[in-house]
Amino acid sequence: MTRIFAMAFCALFALSGCAAESVWATDEEVQRAAYSHDGPPRLTLFTMLNNRTGNGAHTSLMINGTQRIIYDPAGSFAHETIPERNDVLYGVTPPVADVYTRYHARETFHVKIQTLDVTPELAARAAALVKQAGPVPGAQCAYSTSAVMAQLFPGQITQSWLPKKLADQFATVPGVSEQILHEYDSDDNSKVLAEWNPEQWNASKAN
Repeated sequence: MTRIFAMAFCALFALSGCAAESVWATDEEVQRAAYSHDGPPRLTLFTMLNNRTGNGAHTSLMINGTQRIIYDPAGSFAHETIPERNDVLYGVTPPVADVYTRYHARETFHVKIQTLDVTPELAARAAALVKQAGPVPGAQCAYSTSAVMAQLFPGQITQSWLPKKLADQFATVPGVSEQILHEYDSDDNSKVLAEWNPEQWNASKAN
């Protein structure tokens, strides 16, 4: 019965969510925000997990290559200072990466952060794949992210609708490290972005 329900659930969203809204920042906005992190080429998989049930709620992928970007398929994270093109966020500076993770961690959810250092070629391929993916319909975050990662790690990762399953698969890739972020703010995570000031963040880190 559970298997039948899951298949029906997937089919429902595949049919009802085929018209995701396209968001397309201008070339000028993307170029102005472009940020190159001085760390190694790296993939960071974010998995948002329910504190009560342990079930996955959202999946996204940060890619550090020639630029650092976040693929946030069907995500709700948005800020006027962070350009987006069809679920790809640009200008992922340290304060943006920080607020992104804190936005998702709250009293009802925690964030599993899995990282893997990769070759420049693999990081470049990952970036190209997420840019080509197009806008993602609701409830297809893990499905879309795992489709990308299955191409990067054939035989190790397969496409899945479940964020937790994708995280479990990624954990088996040699070299993956993991940390957990817990925060206990109100479940209204919109306050995190409303109160966020990137200039203030930079000043606090400098002191």
